[in-house]
Amino acid sequence: MSKASQKISLLIPVYNEVDSLETLLERVESVDFCGLEKELVIVDDGSEDGTRDILRGLETTKPDYRIIYHTQNMGKGAALRTAIDVASGDIVAIQDADLEYNPSDYPPLVRMIVEDEADVVYGSRLTNGDSRESFAGLHYLGNKLLTLVTNVLYQTHITDMETCYKVFRADVIKNIKIRSNRFDFEPEITAKVLKKKCRIAEAPISYQGRDFHEGKKITWVDGLWALKALIKFRFTD
Repeated sequence: MSKASQKISLLIPVYNEVDSLETLLERVESVDFCGLEKELVIVDDGSEDGTRDILRGLETTKPDYRIIYHTQNMGKGAALRTAIDVASGDIVAIQDADLEYNPSDYPPLVRMIVEDEADVVYGSRLTNGDSRESFAGLHYLGNKLLTLVTNVLYQTHITDMETCYKVFRADVIKNIKIRSNRFDFEPEITAKVLKKKCRIAEAPISYQGRDFHEGKKITWVDGLWALKALIKFRFTD
């Protein structure tokens, strides 16, 4: 398949991101994803802060966006499951609705899929010295621990399992059944692509971490769920 005929689906789970959503979408729109046609699939996961008002406006001004609404908050994994089901691109990428990640970092990751160098590409925050400085201490240690457990259990050498920036050949992710509803999506999808022996590559990305008072939603409890998921999916589907 030629590059000209390929499409990338950007999956954007949204929950209470009224302050960042419009800026994020402008940044995504401004990026050239290796010349691919872009499809934005936005799943609002029960927002209550005015985010839905923005999305309803976009339904009029951006009719090409695919916007789906969950009637209640179900979690990032559930939102991504919904998005994966409707995505029509040949390549699928994940983009959070906050401003911790910069969409301009995506093209080198996408290029490795386009050029058939990998089936899955992770954007690593932990190979970029400036990005490491943006982690709160406990979040940095938690990410390092979960990545270490991943490498031990699955005999791999990735550096940042918990990264949001993941790019997939569409046939890879659409053939994986996702069971996790919350942030344990990250260890589950990692476990399953590794068990399928997919070709995984990494590339450095930038990162500007948020604090809880700025809207960060992941907590140490989610870290425990991630650890449980890594162990669970090593031995089960």
